[in-house]
Amino acid sequence: MTRATFLKGLTVALAAPGVFVGCQRGQSAPGASAASDTLQVAPAPPDARVFSEGIQSDTLHVHPPVETVGESTRTADAWRELVDDEAYRILFEAGTEPRYSSPLLEEERRGTFICAACHLPLFPSSTKYESGTGWPSFWAPLDGRLGTKRDTSAGMVRTEYHCARCGGHQGHVFEDGPDPTGLRYCNNGLALAFVPEGESLPELR
Repeated sequence: MTRATFLKGLTVALAAPGVFVGCQRGQSAPGASAASDTLQVAPAPPDARVFSEGIQSDTLHVHPPVETVGESTRTADAWRELVDDEAYRILFEAGTEPRYSSPLLEEERRGTFICAACHLPLFPSSTKYESGTGWPSFWAPLDGRLGTKRDTSAGMVRTEYHCARCGGHQGHVFEDGPDPTGLRYCNNGLALAFVPEGESLPELR
């Protein structure tokens, strides 16, 4: 995929009808009510892999890339033993933390944001930005680290994304982010951990 093709596709997606609600500026939580009762499915976000193939190839990986993602076979009870109650509620029960509650909002060091459950690297520090929403936000993930699905909870239609290894819920993605993707991955801070440059990534679990 060329960058021109990607940007053309993004323009078409943004022009398509859809309702993008939740985790937006001025709302108290991603579960806030929609303003309309005629909801439509938001178009799927463009493929962020273009950034690992082009303009961001030299900055996406602060730490050595994880070659094999795999899929965790741990049970729900096993994850309860590895993460605290609030993190479990968000990661494995699709909960949401309060706005402006995450220390990761102030994290500005160079490094890698990893899944708080299985430790899979999800986002590079170079794609983090201040969205003004009260949740850590990113304009692109690392290649192949997230899965997405249609979320119709709370009377609205959104695109939920989760860790590709353990399935842990991370947040929702919207098309009101900055260049170069125009995407905003709105993430729960408790679903992430941060590893600064110079420290080794923990083992996957």
